Amino acid sequence: MENRIRNNTTNTYAVILVHILLWSMIVVAPYFFIDRERLFRWDLFIRSTPDTLGLLLVFYINYFLLIKQFLFKGRTREFIFYNLLLIVAAAVLMHFGNDLLRWISPEHMPRRGGRKFRPSPWLFVIRNLTTLVTMMGLSVALKMTFRWFEVESERKELEKAKSEAELQNMKNQISPHFLLNTLNNIYALVEFNPSKAQQAVLDLSKLLRHILYDNDKPLVPLHQEVDFIKNYVDLMRIRLSENVKLNTQLSVKTNSGTPIAPLIFISLIENAFKHGISGDKPSFIDISLSETPDGKIEFVSR
Repeated sequence: MENRIRNNTTNTYAVILVHILLWSMIVVAPYFFIDRERLFRWDLFIRSTPDTLGLLLVFYINYFLLIKQFLFKGRTREFIFYNLLLIVAAAVLMHFGNDLLRWISPEHMPRRGGRKFRPSPWLFVIRNLTTLVTMMGLSVALKMTFRWFEVESERKELEKAKSEAELQNMKNQISPHFLLNTLNNIYALVEFNPSKAQQAVLDLSKLLRHILYDNDKPLVPLHQEVDFIKNYVDLMRIRLSENVKLNTQLSVKTNSGTPIAPLIFISLIENAFKHGISGDKPSFIDISLSETPDGKIEFVSR
C-alpha cells in the first residue's frame, strides 16, 4: 500500500513537471522573437496571448475531459466530433483575439515597403488549425503515455501482491497433521529408542523455531532454509516404512548467504511425502537442492 502511494506521488510529480516544461517552452517562445537590432519583441509576446489561450483550451479540454470520456471508452466518433467543434471555436478565438490586439495596437502591424502589411486571413486560419490539431495530438500522446505508465505500475503492484499472497499461502501449508503425526512418532520412539526420540525432539524444535521466527522475514540465507529442509526430512523419515527409499542431495555450502524466501520449498516437499509414496508397494522420494556458481538455485522434489 505504501509503495503504491509512493508510486502515485512520484507519477503526479512527473506529470506536473512535464506540463510545466511543455508550457514554459510554449509561453517563453515569443521572447525569442527578435528584431534586426537583436532586441526582445515584447509586442510579439503580448500578441501571442490569444494563440496561447487557444492552445491551452484545446490541450486541457482534451486532456481532462474528451480523452477520458470518449477516447478511452472507444467512442472515437464522438471524440473526433467534439474536437472539431473545439478546434473551430479555438481558431475563432485566436483569429478575433489577434484582430482585437491589432486594432488596439496598430503600430505593431508588420510593414512591407514602408506600409502596413496584413497577410491573408486564410494564412492565419490554416496556421491556427494546423497548430491546434498538433496540440490535440500532443494532448492525446501525453495522456496515453501517462496512462500506460499508470496501468503498468498497477499491473506490477498486482503481480507483486499476488506473488506475496501465493508465497504466504505456501508458507501456511505445513499441515497440522504433520505436527500431530511427528509427536506421535516421537512418543513411540521414547519407549524403544530414547536417543533417537531426543534427536527428533531437537529437530522438531529447530523446525518450529524457523517457522515462528523466520516465516515473516521476506528473505533468509539459503543455508538456513537447507537446515530447515534437513530437519523436516529427518522427522518425516521416522514414519517411513521399509519399502520407501528416500534420497536427498543438498549441495549447498554451509555458509551460503544467497537470499531466498523462507519456506518456499516446503509445500513441494510435503506433497512428495504425501502423494509420492505407497503404503504397500515399493516407492521412492528424491529431493535435491543445489546452488550454481552464478547464484542460481536448482530444486527438484519428486
